[in-house]
Amino acid sequence: MLETVKYLIGSTGPSGFGSKSTADQVTDQCPDLRFITAIITGATSGIGAETAKVLGKRGARLVLPARNLKAAEDTKARIVSEFPESEIIVMSLDLSSLNSVRKFAFEFESLNLPLNLLINNAGKFSYNHSISEDGIEMSFATNYLGHFLLTKLLLSNMIRTAKTTGVQGRIVNVSSNIHSWFSGDLITYLGLITKNKCEYDSTRAYALSKLANVLHTKELSYRLEVMNANVTVNCVHPGIVRTRLTRDREGFITDLVFFLASKFLKSIPQAAATTCYVATHPRLVNVTGKYFSDCNEASTSKLGSNSNEAARIWTASENMVNFQGIKDTFCSI
Repeated sequence: MLETVKYLIGSTGPSGFGSKSTADQVTDQCPDLRFITAIITGATSGIGAETAKVLGKRGARLVLPARNLKAAEDTKARIVSEFPESEIIVMSLDLSSLNSVRKFAFEFESLNLPLNLLINNAGKFSYNHSISEDGIEMSFATNYLGHFLLTKLLLSNMIRTAKTTGVQGRIVNVSSNIHSWFSGDLITYLGLITKNKCEYDSTRAYALSKLANVLHTKELSYRLEVMNANVTVNCVHPGIVRTRLTRDREGFITDLVFFLASKFLKSIPQAAATTCYVATHPRLVNVTGKYFSDCNEASTSKLGSNSNEAARIWTASENMVNFQGIKDTFCSI
């Protein structure tokens, strides 16, 4: 009850920020970003677009990968109209396709650009059961597995950039408190909903993908520390906000739910605050493997803090992106 009251009144935490803080406010004290190159997925609308605008305002070079190139160009045009000196590159990427992720990574590397900041923001809520071209349930493929592979392919560049420049690289995985709604065996359930449409529950599938984001953060942080890489990775819950995530289903029921929850909803600038805080704030140098909500460190679910599960889903993900077969992956983990 106390946490709910703090949220509603915007009480600040140890960071000096809270639920009412905006992305613009939390980056007021960030270093000059003119020498920073950032990739932001899902920047065509909502939280991603606001994140791109604020980082562009602070001088960062932005790379905006998108499936809808026109929407990405529109985002670019809006930022440039407000901040004419912004440097923004639009590139093609469909996160649900592993081939598209590989193609994007190859094309980005061909630009010979450094990479300081990777924000894995894009998200999809699949109300109806669907399977990606790689044979994986769509929410998991888009929200998690595409980002897993993207991070894997860009990591060498990030490590190299950090070593060359002395500026610590940062990876930000956008998850959700909904990750705590999932319980059970992750790999077994993913196999079930991938192969059996009748077992599909859209909310549980979405929660699974967001739990995978949390576990990815935990395991990647461990691996980066073992490598002694000057790159951190953290996970964020942006808060409850109505974005295009609900685009697959609009209507009376959806409108009613959001109306009843309106007191708990954040504005887009408020929802982008935690992402921007974790991506830029000086106090988070060397902070890694953590989960943030309302711009302050928070706790994950019990399953989300399980090191064995983090290692387990990492191994399964490696098998999936290496095309060792979905069926074999589910049987072997």
